[in-house]
Amino acid sequence: MNTDYFKNFPDQNGLFGEFGGSFLPPALVEQFKDITHSYLTISKSHKFISELRSIRKHFQGRPTPVYFAERLSNSLGGARIYLKREDLNHTGAHKLNHCMGEGLLAKFMGKKKLIAETGAGQHGVALATAAAYFGLQCEIHMGVVDIEKEHPNVIRMKLLGANVIPVSEGAGTLKEAVDSAFKAYLEDFETSIYCIGSVVGPHPFPMLVREFQRIVGIEAREQFFEMTGELPDNVIACVGGGSNAIGLFSAFLDDPCEIYGVEPSGAATMTKGRPGVIHGFKCYLLQDDDGKPAQVCSIASGLDYPGVGPEHSYLKDIGRIKYVTADDYECLEAFYTLSRVEGIIPALESAHAIAYALKLAKQKKYQSILINLSGRGDKDIDFITEKYGFTLEEMKARFK
Repeated sequence: MNTDYFKNFPDQNGLFGEFGGSFLPPALVEQFKDITHSYLTISKSHKFISELRSIRKHFQGRPTPVYFAERLSNSLGGARIYLKREDLNHTGAHKLNHCMGEGLLAKFMGKKKLIAETGAGQHGVALATAAAYFGLQCEIHMGVVDIEKEHPNVIRMKLLGANVIPVSEGAGTLKEAVDSAFKAYLEDFETSIYCIGSVVGPHPFPMLVREFQRIVGIEAREQFFEMTGELPDNVIACVGGGSNAIGLFSAFLDDPCEIYGVEPSGAATMTKGRPGVIHGFKCYLLQDDDGKPAQVCSIASGLDYPGVGPEHSYLKDIGRIKYVTADDYECLEAFYTLSRVEGIIPALESAHAIAYALKLAKQKKYQSILINLSGRGDKDIDFITEKYGFTLEEMKARFK
């Protein structure tokens, strides 16, 4: 890596190497050019930066802390586990970092409505929060399977004033929610803006969301060094689309740290995928025999996506980040373990990162491991306890 990385990637065509770009219906080409122009205009504005900083401090509660998980560390025999506590960000996850930025952008562009997809509901809640804050309308598309699994977040979205659109086509999960949201945006692009929920989609969204999420890594690097006098040996985050991961990883790309992105084994895009186009951009993609996006399955709704951010695809190809997997059982084991040992209930998405860290700690004794705890598990507790019970022992007995 080099110090000019963020100036050079993506390039002016939105490409990270061969990945990214913009594959759009003709009707949206000018709209996305306008979004790009507007973002590049206001992102250097003192007024915009000042307002965003004020929102982060006084509304979101940033900076979020880095926490040394002492009891968990002691149980692992020597490795030192640290958590970047994005679960303490307002709304309970990292998603508000880019949603408030997207809301400011929509306000600058004179838009009246925010449209988005959501899987686990965290992006939907965050965007509904941003819409309420800025006085905008909000429309959230969510698969019917995820609506049932993530009922608490559906209630939160509705309380915040969002119109939640159930999507029953196909598998009724995140991919179909994205399809539906894109269709709705295509029908109303003049007065609305599609606020993509991760570092995916056509240019400029992989860049735009990354830039808003970089605050996670900037804070974490400074906090970790202040706490320990050194940088972490290992940095870990879960990866679906990849927004929380790129937010953390971005600060450590030039450092002598091992970086790991953890995917669910049932949606292991980086392990089993090949380059392809989905939702207007090119990335590693899980595909069926006909080259269409394959069906995926993960206990974590927010990771249930056959594609991945184009920047992650590029970082995989150049060998800077290692992409690994954790299965549903390992995720659940980490969920219960962190809850009981540290008093922190993680989101199922974040539990994938915890799961891999628990394995890595056994291999790398006496090394430090910094994990992005990207969200809290309030949204998951009804689903988890009804299906698997309240203890690790109950889960092991019920897991199939």
